[in-house]
Amino acid sequence: MQTLTTFFAFAAKFLHAIAMLSSPLLLTLLSVLLVSLISLVGIVLFSLHERLIRKSLLLLVGFSAGALLGDVFIHIFPEMLEKEGFAFSPFLLVLGGMLLSFVIEKVIHWRHCHCSALPKDSMHIHPVGIMNLIGDAIHNFIDGALIAGSYLINPQIGVATTIAVVLHEIPQEIGDFAVLLFSGFTTKRATLFNLLSACTAFAGAIVVLAAAHSLPFLGMYLLPIAAGNFLYIAGADLMPELHKETRLSRAVLQLIVILLGLSVMQLLTFVE
Repeated sequence: MQTLTTFFAFAAKFLHAIAMLSSPLLLTLLSVLLVSLISLVGIVLFSLHERLIRKSLLLLVGFSAGALLGDVFIHIFPEMLEKEGFAFSPFLLVLGGMLLSFVIEKVIHWRHCHCSALPKDSMHIHPVGIMNLIGDAIHNFIDGALIAGSYLINPQIGVATTIAVVLHEIPQEIGDFAVLLFSGFTTKRATLFNLLSACTAFAGAIVVLAAAHSLPFLGMYLLPIAAGNFLYIAGADLMPELHKETRLSRAVLQLIVILLGLSVMQLLTFVE
């Protein structure tokens, strides 16, 4: 737990320093660097605190869900509604973002390929690991694009979006690391390929930033897509995981951490 607390403290200082900058390019690259380094969280936490991580994973999921919902309703929607120039309702783009997330998740789900039937002592690289990396690379590319689009709108929106991405990446990367180990990767190879997959976020960010001059409204249109993406992740991926825990005491604790995630996003409004 101390390792996780130290990491959050470092991330908070890092994001505070980012918020003091003004260049969208520098802001985006620093934020994407932080998100990419999250790929190392899996091996660090899994190796140091495997039992603790397994026990607290659902709490991390709840906190992440609250942060994602808070980013959408406290930051993105108000900013989106203040913008003028949409050729059609921005909420159609929110729906588009949700459908895009559905398609991406379908790609990611191909990775499972009946892996439960695979003997755990198998030494070859099972396709589940390869599909995991492909799906994760697509997801990270989208994350980078959304972070860049957010910074093109407003630095505070960019920081809030980065925090939301970081928080949902932590439980995801822990799970991805476990899948790679299960599919036959060594610890070193799993770490390397997970990091390389995470770096596709830079490609997504660079594509958006490069297109910003020829498409000045790109950031504005990416904002509702980001909202749809976050709503889908929170509602379709994270919240259902919380329902797997049926004990009342744990359910109350989950509600508390969801509210904490929302509170973090609300506190960010005081520095905007």
